[in-house]
Amino acid sequence: ILWVFLTAFFASKVEHESKHCNGKGFQRPGSSAFDRVYTANQNCGHAYPTFLAMLWCAGLLCSQAPAAFAGLMYLFVRQKYFVGYLGERTQSTPGHLFGKRIILFLFLMSVAGILNYYLIFFFGSDFEIHIKTITNAISPLLLIP
Repeated sequence: ILWVFLTAFFASKVEHESKHCNGKGFQRPGSSAFDRVYTANQNCGHAYPTFLAMLWCAGLLCSQAPAAFAGLMYLFVRQKYFVGYLGERTQSTPGHLFGKRIILFLFLMSVAGILNYYLIFFFGSDFEIHIKTITNAISPLLLIP
């Protein structure tokens, strides 16, 4: 639901910048403000399927609470990235790097869940409690910029 609100916010920013430009269509030469807003909106939209896949896999295969926390953090980071992109391009870099780190965390959670499944299948060893403890301990570290 939060992603819907973020998408609506991004779209309203694109529409706002579009109305302030006098050209028609998306080809507005010389309107760097519109180009930045439009590009930031496109970048956020393109990253959404990867985020959903990683969030779903991490929650299903590993642990739901840390995955949900990382998902919320990712949405806030995307907002920071979008707002940073409206300024200079270098202002969006921290949001971009922070987002990559969260996606990496979700990916590693997914891999840990898959490895645990195969350890149970082949060796009968279940490390689910240890993996959940580790992910619960590491997830607050995502707050460090």
